[in-house]
Amino acid sequence: MWVNDSIEERIFCAALICLEGHYNQSPAMGPQSIGKATGIVSKTLEKTHTFKDVREVLSRNLRVWIWLRRTISATICDLNEKSLGVRSEPFVQTKFFDITTPEVTALIIKNYVPLKEALQMLNKLMHIARNLLVTTDPEVPQDLSAAIYFDHEVYEAICLCVNVTSKGIDGEMPEDESSRAKLNEITELCKKVLNDRNKMLFWYRVLIESPDADSNPGPEDRHESVLDYPAPRSMQLRDEIFNWLKRSCRMSNTAIAICKEYYESQTPEMKGQCPPGEENLLSWNYTPPEVWTWQPDTDARNEAATLVSAWYPDETDKFKQDQAYGRVSHELDKWWFGARIPNSNDWSLTMYSSVDSVPQRIKECETNLMQRYAAAEPQEEPGDAAEAPLEHEHRAELPGQVPQATQNFVPEYDEYEEEADDDDSYGEGPMTGLLTEVPNILDPKQIEALHMIVKSCILESAGSGLTRYRENLQHCRCRIFLATDCGRNLLREMLVFIAVWEKDEQSLIFQISSQIVQAIHENALIPYAWMALRSPKDIISPAQTILLRLITYLFRTALHPPKDYNPYADPKSDDVEKVLANEDVRLGKMLNYLYGLFRSRIVPECVALMQIQGHVRKGRVDPADFPVDNWDLERAKDGLVQYLDFLYTIADIFPLRQHLIDYEAVCELLRLLESLEYGVEKAPIVGTRRNEAPATPSASTSTPQASSSNNPPPPPPPPPPIPEPPHEFPWAGIKGQVLSIIAALLQPPPGQSSPGNPTVQMQILRHNGIVSLLNCCMYDDNNRFCRERTQLCLKWLMDGCPDAAAFIQTLVSPNQQQQQQQQRPPPGSSSVTENVRIDGVPGEVRVQVRSSSVPAAEVGEVLGEAAAAAAGAGEASLRTRLDENTSRSEDLVNDLLSLTVVDEAAKLDAAATDGDETEDDDFM
Repeated sequence: MWVNDSIEERIFCAALICLEGHYNQSPAMGPQSIGKATGIVSKTLEKTHTFKDVREVLSRNLRVWIWLRRTISATICDLNEKSLGVRSEPFVQTKFFDITTPEVTALIIKNYVPLKEALQMLNKLMHIARNLLVTTDPEVPQDLSAAIYFDHEVYEAICLCVNVTSKGIDGEMPEDESSRAKLNEITELCKKVLNDRNKMLFWYRVLIESPDADSNPGPEDRHESVLDYPAPRSMQLRDEIFNWLKRSCRMSNTAIAICKEYYESQTPEMKGQCPPGEENLLSWNYTPPEVWTWQPDTDARNEAATLVSAWYPDETDKFKQDQAYGRVSHELDKWWFGARIPNSNDWSLTMYSSVDSVPQRIKECETNLMQRYAAAEPQEEPGDAAEAPLEHEHRAELPGQVPQATQNFVPEYDEYEEEADDDDSYGEGPMTGLLTEVPNILDPKQIEALHMIVKSCILESAGSGLTRYRENLQHCRCRIFLATDCGRNLLREMLVFIAVWEKDEQSLIFQISSQIVQAIHENALIPYAWMALRSPKDIISPAQTILLRLITYLFRTALHPPKDYNPYADPKSDDVEKVLANEDVRLGKMLNYLYGLFRSRIVPECVALMQIQGHVRKGRVDPADFPVDNWDLERAKDGLVQYLDFLYTIADIFPLRQHLIDYEAVCELLRLLESLEYGVEKAPIVGTRRNEAPATPSASTSTPQASSSNNPPPPPPPPPPIPEPPHEFPWAGIKGQVLSIIAALLQPPPGQSSPGNPTVQMQILRHNGIVSLLNCCMYDDNNRFCRERTQLCLKWLMDGCPDAAAFIQTLVSPNQQQQQQQQRPPPGSSSVTENVRIDGVPGEVRVQVRSSSVPAAEVGEVLGEAAAAAAGAGEASLRTRLDENTSRSEDLVNDLLSLTVVDEAAKLDAAATDGDETEDDDFM
């Protein structure tokens, strides 16, 4: 067998044999011998990276693959012993080790030198294996590596690295610098090994046979269900996929010839040591039929034949039953029929939640929040008070999460009724799933391989077409991804990874993640994924927020460049899969589902929080009874901001805008404006104090110091800023987003400049939205540039809508007359001066009020140099705006804006005179 081998094959195999004996300690080599073997491996790595002919020769040698696996297996066993204290058995699947962090840290520091050498060797061997798969005919090395179960060692390497990195970086670091450096270096080496994976990771092994998954589920045990959708049965799904693998594990002719030659050259004793068929699925390709443990599908090589799938529930032989079905899994298909787009029998896009239900939902949310807060603080017994801090100390938190003051904020919806500890996966130790811990360990550059592997396994464009049973295996793997606990956990961690590292849309990780979401969308499973990523304590979980961001990107790119859009399915079609193949139908149904969530859950919960904030402002609720803390509010705001960004993207795309108009989206938007006006106090403009005296040297600095040793110690650093109480949470920027969406809905179709959308205009009038819009004209430092956005909304609102113009005229005329009477100078004087507050200008400004004959645009003549500059700029701006606006509608808008300036000044003056005057009041 060795006669025809090249020099590279002989030397590399000899080095691998020596290294296997070294890491198995039978016996261990000295430094000179290990140096020689390491040099051969390094040289082979260089050659496989540079020379194509070397890769071609080594990749087709089955003995190279056998010894490569044996050496990697021995290296992993040695690494497990030196880093985790447990020596694993070669070729036997291990579990995640339950070892405490201090023990692992001490072992790593003690065995630093041999650990470093072994990890570097493992890294090189993995690189060589990867290089051998890059050939002109990659099927041959892939089949050979699969025939000797090389992928098993890849799994073992991942388990090792996850164990070392997750244990080594947790807890307290060593005190001395040398030990910390050693620990960090070993951790980084493990990360490098962890990054070198490839598509040899079978989807079945990743999601079904994960090392930490239940290996003996009961007949009726299922994966964790998502709301009302029963998850597939674990045992049925595992067995059916395994049977499909047995039927479909076919090798290329070249690989079969190589394996047959090697098998026939072995002695009878060596042939008997080959793994049985149940363990080696590919053995039937090169072994005689009498040793087969099952009858393979011998007609499977005829790829051109198209077969019909048939399910026989009465068949007792499971393998024959699955063979007749032909597809991957009947259990998976049955789950997908129920879990895909909700209500797939009704293709109309009518909103399932009406506008009239919103007020009632808001009341329910507000009541539930207050009741849950009351239930979250039961009366403690005297003896329990001492134990409370201890329990709080050991409560599991999200990675990097600040301990929450109120942990039981959960909206009481039927679908959210779960056990209190819903986030078991975020506890100590690895989550369920072989790859789930990887996003918690690697950085963005190192983790790119994981995202690429997932994308290549589920994205349709990366597949190879349909099987003989007309099944798309890329779609099948995507469904397994969401049907299993391991897959959903991995998806959650991959999404949270984007949030933690704050990756933008141009980053490679974001782009690959968007393709993963595209694959989920192609399988009509976005609604299911949304529900699977929920967190009962959050209005919108961090993973849902990132998923919505990726969905927004998907909508933005789906209709760019513009194309014909028809989201309505053919009513005569009964084939659901054919209907779902239409991307426009999927987009329409997904938008319908997401806006239904916005109306029935997101808006009521956020508005309920704002309403309670308003009750606290009015003195109806004690601030101490506010039900949530700033942490929960920040997460709620992040989700709401992303939802509003999604709606703005939809409103900005004309073909999709009509959906929001049909759903009467302005109702929820106006409700948000009303609640923000009621619950959040407007913040004054942030500026430099005008009356503040310049800093002058202190008296102590003018006198000479006796000596530097007598100088007083420097003052202590200022304390950290006290966070705002939760009931004063500002919800900054929300108004601006809402106004932008309303303006987008009001604008005319592309190519037209007038009039505004009549349907949206009447919807705003029907919901009394003009008042809510006018309230946004007053300056609020939490929502800057709202006045400009409001002006745009009012422009489109009154353009072509006589009812809106008449309503605003009724507001303008009486107020103008009242102002003219108030500003009329007393008899005998031509003018009068008064102090007013100009919106956006800090402090009071003295103005000279002129007669009523002066145009309304001229606000006044400001006295004083600083005030004159500010008022002059405002007057010039108002003059220019009046010259540009010629229509009656725009004149009314400007009149309203000037009225809001006066009204705001009057309110601030009244507030200043009612209370005790302070330094801040004097400044203002």
